[in-house]
Amino acid sequence: MNQAINDPSSEGDARQASTLPEITRVPTLWTFVGLVCGLGLGLLLAVRAPGALAPVLAVVEPVGDMWLRALRATIIPLVVSLLFMGVVQTVAAARAGAMARRALGWFYLILAGGSAMAWAVTPALLALIPSPPGAAAALRAGLDSTKADAAGPLPGAGDFVASFVPANVFSAAANDAILPLLLFTAIFAVAAARLGTRHRESLLTFFEAIGGATLIVVGWILWTAPVGVFALSLAVAAKTGTAAIGALAHYVLIVTLTGTVMFLAAYPIAVIFGRQRLGAFARAVIPAQALALSTQSSLASLPAMLGACRQLGVRDRAAEFTLPLAVALFRGTGPAMNFAVAIYLAHWLGVPVDGWHMAAGFAVASVMSFGAVSLPGAISLVTSCGPIALAMGVPVGPLALLVAVEVLPDLMRTLGNVTLDVAVTTVVDAMPGLDDEASD
Repeated sequence: MNQAINDPSSEGDARQASTLPEITRVPTLWTFVGLVCGLGLGLLLAVRAPGALAPVLAVVEPVGDMWLRALRATIIPLVVSLLFMGVVQTVAAARAGAMARRALGWFYLILAGGSAMAWAVTPALLALIPSPPGAAAALRAGLDSTKADAAGPLPGAGDFVASFVPANVFSAAANDAILPLLLFTAIFAVAAARLGTRHRESLLTFFEAIGGATLIVVGWILWTAPVGVFALSLAVAAKTGTAAIGALAHYVLIVTLTGTVMFLAAYPIAVIFGRQRLGAFARAVIPAQALALSTQSSLASLPAMLGACRQLGVRDRAAEFTLPLAVALFRGTGPAMNFAVAIYLAHWLGVPVDGWHMAAGFAVASVMSFGAVSLPGAISLVTSCGPIALAMGVPVGPLALLVAVEVLPDLMRTLGNVTLDVAVTTVVDAMPGLDDEASD
C-alpha cells in the first residue's frame, strides 16, 4: 500500500501516518468544559439577568459564527484529498491478491450494510424514543443564531440524477454539491491508480500535501474549540433554556444506539460466516474490547485483536494480513453512525429529506469511510458527517456544537470497529482456497 495509516477509525487517536503531519491535539476535556460553562451561563442569564442577554449575545454570537465558518471552510479540501488517498490506497490493496480482494469485498459489504441499517433504524429510534417535548423546536430557534447556511429547495428526481455529473467540478465544490464532487474525486482517483508510478505518486503527493496542510489548519481551529463551543452553547442555551441540554443528551443516546446495532452485528457475522461459536467469539474479543475502550484506538488494540484471532483458531496468515488491512481501511461503525448524525441533524432542524437525498446520504456515507484516516473524533465528526449532511441538503452548522460531546459516541465507534475487525478476519479465514493464495 502507498501509505501506512495508524488508525483510520473515527476515534480519539490523533497520531498520523508518516505522510500526514501531526496535528494539534483537540482539547477534548476543555471543549466539554466550554460546553458546560456556555450552557450554564446562558441559562443563568436567561433566568436571572434577561436584560443582560442582548449585549452578551452581541459579543458571543459573532465569535461563534466566525469559528463555525472557519471550521466549515476546511470541509471540501480535506474531504477531497482524504478520499483521493483512500481510494488510491484501496485500489493498491486490491492488487495484493485474492485474499485482499475478498477482505475488501467484505469490508464494503459491511460498510454499505451499516449505512442501510442507519437509514432504517435511526428514524425508528427517533420515533420510539422521541426527543424531550419542545426540545427540537426550541433548539431550531436557538441554532438560527449560528447562521448555519440552510440549504435551498431540494431538486426533483430528474435534476437530482442529472446532478451526478457536474458540468464544472470547481463550481460543484463552491456550491457544496458534495455528491457529484465525491463521485468525480473517486473516479479520478481510480483513474490515477492506473497511471505509471511516477505520475501516480506525483498526484498522491499533491493530494497528501493538500490534506496535510488542511489538517494543520483544522487542528488550529479545533484548538480554539473551547472558545467557539462556549460561544455557540451560550447563545443556544440563552434562547432555548434547558431544551439544549435535553437535546444534546438525546442526540448522544440515538447515535450511540445506532452504533450499538453495528457492534452487535459483529457476533452473528462471526458465527454465521466466520463459523465461530458464539460463546468462544465473545470471550476471545473481550481483551481487545477492553483495550479499545481504554485507548479509543483500533491501532493500539491490534495486538489484542491478533491474540483473539489465535484463540479462535484463525490461521496466522489470514490474521496477520487481514487485521492490519482492516485497521487501515475498515471503519465498521463509521457509515452507520455518521449517517445517523446527519439524519439526526435533519430531525433537529426540521429539514424534510426525500428518498432521493436519503439515497445520496447513503452513498456518501458508504464511500467516505474509505477516505477516513486516524483523526480525533472531533475532526472526524466534521470531515465524515459534514459531507453526508451536505449531500442530504441538511445544514452542517450544528456539528460545531456536537464536537463537545463526540467523546461519548466515540467510545462505541471504537468498540464496534475492533469487534468487527476480528469478526471479518474470521470470515476471511473461513473462506475456501486460502492455502492456494499468495498473501501479497
